[in-house]
Amino acid sequence: MNNKHLFTFVLSILFISFTSAQDRSFEADSVIVTKHQTTVKGVTFPYTASTGTLPVWEDEKAIASLFYTYYKRSDIKDDSKRPLLISFNGGPGSASVWMHVAYTGPQILNVDDEGYPLQPYGVKTNPYSILDVADVVYVNPVNTGYSRMIKDEDGKNPDRKKFFGINADIEYLAEWINTFVTRNNRWRSPKYIIGESYGGTRVAGLALELQESQWMYINGVIMVSPADYNVFNSDVPVASGTNLPYFTAAAWYHKMLPAELQNKDLLEILPEAEEFALNSLIPALAKGGFISENEKQRVAEKMAYYSGMSKKSILQNNLDVSTGFFWKELLRNSGKTIGRLDSRYIGIDKKETGSRPDYNAELTSWLHSFTPAINYYLREHLDYKTDLKYNMFGDVHPWDRRNNNTRENLRKAMAENPFLHVMVQSGYYDGATTYFAAKYSMWQTDPSGKMKDRFNFHGYRSGHMMYLRNEDLKSSNQHIRDFIKKSTPKKGQSAKY
Repeated sequence: MNNKHLFTFVLSILFISFTSAQDRSFEADSVIVTKHQTTVKGVTFPYTASTGTLPVWEDEKAIASLFYTYYKRSDIKDDSKRPLLISFNGGPGSASVWMHVAYTGPQILNVDDEGYPLQPYGVKTNPYSILDVADVVYVNPVNTGYSRMIKDEDGKNPDRKKFFGINADIEYLAEWINTFVTRNNRWRSPKYIIGESYGGTRVAGLALELQESQWMYINGVIMVSPADYNVFNSDVPVASGTNLPYFTAAAWYHKMLPAELQNKDLLEILPEAEEFALNSLIPALAKGGFISENEKQRVAEKMAYYSGMSKKSILQNNLDVSTGFFWKELLRNSGKTIGRLDSRYIGIDKKETGSRPDYNAELTSWLHSFTPAINYYLREHLDYKTDLKYNMFGDVHPWDRRNNNTRENLRKAMAENPFLHVMVQSGYYDGATTYFAAKYSMWQTDPSGKMKDRFNFHGYRSGHMMYLRNEDLKSSNQHIRDFIKKSTPKKGQSAKY
């Protein structure tokens, strides 16, 4: 990558500053553009990086300003055929940093091949970035990154309810996307939205909101390690039963399964675990305390076989083993815990007793590298300088989870738009948004099965951020390329059934 800035300019249409002398000021509408080049899959090409802020409008007034970074390949003359990918992370309350500097962007973290941080912290060229086939904008919701609410004439912030809830979040972000697409003349481009973790809920809801409120029809929804509250908040049989195949994967990685399973490849044993979860464990959990003793014993024994835990500990949990207990229990005898978002990571607790780990081993590791990298990268590579603190995680709580219809809204958006396709990407070792729960959610989105040919699922031998592992970084980006190619209509193709 050429880090020399060939030109920089700042466009300021609307300047908003906090009136208190102790407050940091920021521009609510600004952009800094720098020129670069990169090499992806052996091909070198130029691109521009536009970094700045853009208002959230309500009744012609700016109520917030979102920080974004927009990468555009600059050797493409006609962008009407050039796909645009709009990228969100999750939380809720997470900045759009993880996929930006670790997955799809032109620069990625300085980490080893398995994703562990290296010093000195910083970035390096991403040889697998999807920038060769699509332009990308990374969006930071309110209070994340450098995004902030805008105070009114009396110095008061807008009502937090306008931003911090499932439906409020979707509504204002759809409005912001409209502004961004209009400003950058991308209405004719094929458009895709990608969201990681809670971002999966966000983009599922955005698909319909963009269609019905902004009259913007998109080509694809990509959900990376998606969080679906409809699974998490369902009854015990589904909420707990769908975790079992993840237990199998994590136990296999740590060599805690019986030899009969351990000697097989991961992808050979996961179908077995999935079948057991669907056909035996979920029905057993559905019976609750009225399950027969014989069936309870039989299911517990098989759970132990597929999870690496003892039959005794499973029975003590009445077959309903929480993920938190599993992270503590699997390696308890060796005095270690395993990570939540990526169970390949190892932690050390104060005590070996207890029902869950003291901390998330994987997240503390990731923050080692992500936080210094994004602060350095924005200032030194993209020339965006501000005294505002970059919020890796922002103040967005309490978060209103009521009236969550995002799964149904995605189904409706697909039904209304024959061009709309969906892809799900999950890591087998993700214990927060487990891969089988993501599969289950995908299966439930279209109960009729009439649109199942427009769904794709890909699993990876890593965790929540599967792209941190170099092998999966390569394959997951290629899956996005393939998905975009598959779901971009051919010239003259009509949107009809």
